[in-house]
Amino acid sequence: MQYRTIGNTTVSAVGLGAMPLSIEERPDQERAIATLHAALDAGVTLIDTADSYHWHAGEQGHNELLIAHALARYGSHTADVLVATKGGRGRPGDGSWTVNGTPAHLKRAAEASLKRLGVEAIGLYQLHKPDPAVPWADSVGALLELLDAGTIRAAGISNVNTAQIREAHTVLGDRLVSVQNQYSPAVRDSEPELRLSAELGLAFLPWSPLGGISRSSLDGPSGPTSVGTAFHRIAAEHGVSPQQIALAWLLTRSPAMIPVPGASRPASIQDSAQAAELTLSSAELTQLDDALPG
Repeated sequence: MQYRTIGNTTVSAVGLGAMPLSIEERPDQERAIATLHAALDAGVTLIDTADSYHWHAGEQGHNELLIAHALARYGSHTADVLVATKGGRGRPGDGSWTVNGTPAHLKRAAEASLKRLGVEAIGLYQLHKPDPAVPWADSVGALLELLDAGTIRAAGISNVNTAQIREAHTVLGDRLVSVQNQYSPAVRDSEPELRLSAELGLAFLPWSPLGGISRSSLDGPSGPTSVGTAFHRIAAEHGVSPQQIALAWLLTRSPAMIPVPGASRPASIQDSAQAAELTLSSAELTQLDDALPG
C-alpha cells in the first residue's frame, strides 16, 4: 500500500467509502463487517462515513455505529485507522436528503458522532454540504469551536467551490485539512477545487470516484455498463479491473488526491486497494486523458 497525508496524518492512498454498507440495498451486517475487515486486511487506513449514511428514518448514525463495531471486532492494529465522518445533512427515510448547517446543529451532530464512534476525539470531521440558509462563515465557525473544544482533531469541507475553500482556510488555517467533492473520469467539474487543494496543502477526497466506469461485477448490476472505454482496454492489458485503472489514474492527477471508493463486498475493496500499487505508463495516461468525456 502506498500512503498520502491528510494534515499531519498518514493514510493509505486509497480509502474506503463506507456509505454502501448502510444505505438502500445494503448488505447484511456480517457481510458489511467482513467488507470493513477486508479493507483493513488490504492496508486501508482511511474510512469515510457520515451521520446521514443510513436507509430508514430513525437510523441516524447507522454507518458510524457499524464502523465502530467492526473496528472493535477486528481486535488489533486499528490505532492508525482514520475514520473521517461528516455532519450537516439528514435523511428523512424517503430517499431524500436535507441540509442543516447551523452552528447549533453541527455541534450537536459532532458530539453525537463522537459518542457513536467511541473515540476521545473525531480524527477528521467534515461539513457535509454548505447550507444556503446559513452564512458560510457561521458554519465554518462551528468547526473552529469544535476544534477548540477538542471534539475534533481536524476539519474538512465537502461539496464546496473555490471561494468557500479560501474562506474556510482563512478561518481555520492549517486545521482545515481536506476537501471532499465529486470527481471521477466522467465528472471533473471540481478541477479548480482540486488545484486549489493542492496549492493549500489540503487532501482532496473525491466522492463517486468511479463515475464513468461501470461498477465492479463483484458488487452486482449497476445499470448500463461502459465496456469498451480506454479504461477497460488498458485494464485488459494489465489483467486487472477497470476500477483499478480508474483509481490509479485518479492518483496521478494530483498528490492531494485520495480516492475513497465505496464497496459492499470484501472482494470489491480488496480490488480497489490494489490500485495504489498499479503504475500506468505515460502513454497509457495519455490514452486515458484523450478518452475522457467533455
